[in-house]
Amino acid sequence: MLQSTLMHRDLLPSVPSTIAPGQPIVVVLHGLFATAGALRPLRRRIEAATGHATASFSYAPGSNLRTLVARLRRLLRELPDNPISLVGHSMGGLVARYCVQVGDRDARVRRTISLASPFFGSRIAHYVPRALCPGIEPGSPALEELLRNHDRGAHVPHTSIASTHDQLVWPWHSAVYPHGQSVVVQARGHNTLLFDPDVAARVIEALMDGVSVQFGWRPTVVQSLPLAS
Repeated sequence: MLQSTLMHRDLLPSVPSTIAPGQPIVVVLHGLFATAGALRPLRRRIEAATGHATASFSYAPGSNLRTLVARLRRLLRELPDNPISLVGHSMGGLVARYCVQVGDRDARVRRTISLASPFFGSRIAHYVPRALCPGIEPGSPALEELLRNHDRGAHVPHTSIASTHDQLVWPWHSAVYPHGQSVVVQARGHNTLLFDPDVAARVIEALMDGVSVQFGWRPTVVQSLPLAS
């Protein structure tokens, strides 16, 4: 499996050494039982197709939502005053929305995108020790707090990408956030979304929506990727 060959990569926080003035930055956030290395193919596609800079950090299984948001905010403090988008897979998507809706807000964050993120929890969590995946069971206090505070982050657009064949987010439509845009795909598993070119194209499409209009910035490299029909 491709993900297993990437797990040893990007274990330390990764911040671009050079970022041009006004160049958008994408922070990628992985899910439980993975590392930022699992997002490396998606990250490289984003860089090649948009010219955006990317950043990441890794965390251990068992990290709760609030702890991860604190980690994310520490990483954001290392980034320049450029527009920022947050792209998260599974738990990472919850971290992205929590960051813009609960607690201190960072005005640089202009967009969030989630892939297979259980906003309403996953019943699979009932079969896994809570210490390994805290806060993702349906009705958990952290998820309730996230949904309850939607209005505080309503100004930040969101795109949900969910799969009807997700074997870990059950029911699958829990991955569709009730606000913003949603993209539903079929025949992709929970982790397959990270490596699918059509899914990557949807992420890139969302990232590029209005970039030149809002920020007056043009990518130096543009690669055409196929969109799912």
